[in-house]
Parts: sequence; structure tokens; C-alpha cells
Amino acid sequence: MSASLPIASNRYFDSHFQRPGVKLLPNEFYTTGEDMVLVTVLGSCVAACIQDRTAGIGGMNHFMLPDDGADSAHALTAASDSMRYGAYAMEVLINELIKAGGRRERFEAKVFGGAAVLAGMTTMNIGDRNAAFVRRYLATENIRIVAEDLQGSHPRKVAFLPRTGQVMVKKLRLSQDASVAEREQQLAAQTAEARAERLARARARVELFGLGSAGRAGPGATTANHAAQAAQATLATQISQSQPQPGRPRIELFGSGVTSALRASGQDNARTVEEA
Repeated sequence: MSASLPIASNRYFDSHFQRPGVKLLPNEFYTTGEDMVLVTVLGSCVAACIQDRTAGIGGMNHFMLPDDGADSAHALTAASDSMRYGAYAMEVLINELIKAGGRRERFEAKVFGGAAVLAGMTTMNIGDRNAAFVRRYLATENIRIVAEDLQGSHPRKVAFLPRTGQVMVKKLRLSQDASVAEREQQLAAQTAEARAERLARARARVELFGLGSAGRAGPGATTANHAAQAAQATLATQISQSQPQPGRPRIELFGSGVTSALRASGQDNARTVEEA
């Protein structure tokens, strides 16, 4: 893997899985063919776990926003900044797996995250947009999603075994990992600032458009209204696409602390551990 890319570097020995592990932070990724476990914790962020069973390799990423990061690319920001955007994070993961001997036509994906863990986050739809994005991206790339656990209201701890393709998910209470709440609050603030900047740029473009083509397009305010309506329609489409898709394998329970009685009882799944 290229040293210039934001490769996760927090290595440790995982006592639960009894094998080496790597903890992924936001905007990081990792690919390997070794018998190890990749672990991350998600709020509204999404992690894609992709494996080539034949080659015996797999990898995980962790991205924060569904946007393509075009503005960041134009500003020549670091790769770690670009990794916060889903399009870049997915491209890096897929390309690194191909470099390691994987074949795109054999890739299988399991995707997780996209929760609305803070009350105010539901109005911003970050988790919904992330979920819609990862489904849409993988469909476009013809990479099959064989399991998913997206959206909802709980943070998730995800453990991925790249050699076997097994993924385990543990739903967390927000109080169990304070860093998730802190990250979500920072993300909400950053997103609000970014939205304000994008709106200012859009208004500037609309004003210029209105001045240059008033005879055809009418006042700039009318153009702005049309743009807003188009944006709302796009968001509605994304949210509808983000709803759970039929036919996906059910996420099964696993672990010594979880029994079939727990599944039957229907109790709050914030404490359950699940396997994909």
C-alpha cells in the first residue's frame, strides 16, 4: 500500500479474536491478506468492507461524508482530507485491493453505519445520505452488497476479518463511546459551515447566471428557486434509495453473551452483538 495514503496504523493484539488487529479512525482505510481483524466505530459515518474470497484479501474504509470532495481536490488538499468523502474513500479501497491481486468482478461488499445518533442529526440527513451513497456507488461499480446494517439510531462497533469475509457488529449506546458523540458534534458543525459556503458559492453563480441570461432565464431569484427545488428532489430521491433493500441477508446474532431468547424477546438491540 502507498505510504502517502491514509492507511490505518493503530496496530494491536485483539484479545477477543485472538489475532493481530488494526483500529481504523475516521478517514482511514486498510487492506490485507493476513489473518487479522480490522475494527472501527461508526456513528453517521459509513464503513465498507470489501473482500475477494478467491484471492483471500479484503479491506475496510471509514468515511464521513457522501460528497465527492471535488472542492477539496481542486484545493489540492491532503489525501487524508479527501478520505472523508465517500467517492474518494471507495476509490482508494477498491484500487488498493486490485493492486494487491483482487479482481473487481469477484468483490463482495458488506456495509455499515449511517446512523442518526444525535437528535439534531436527523434534520441534516448525513447518515441517510451516506447510506444512500454507498449503495448507489457499489451498484454503479457492479459490486454486490451481500450484507448491510445501515441507518438506525445507535453507534456501531464493526469488526471485519478480511481473510474469511466475516463481519461482526455490536450496537452501542452513545454513552459507551464518548468519542462518537464528540465526532458527530464536530461533523455537524463542519457540515453546517460547508453548507453555508456552498450556498454562498451557489448564490454567486446564480447571480452571475441571472445577469448574463436575464432575457432567457428570468430573474436570478427564479433560477435560485428552481435550483432549490431540484436540490430537494435530489435529496428525496437519495433518501428513498437509502431505505433498506429487500432480499439482503439478515444480520445474525452471535457471541457468548447473546442467546436466541434475546432475539425472540425483541429487547433494545443497543446491547446486541451481530454477525454478517
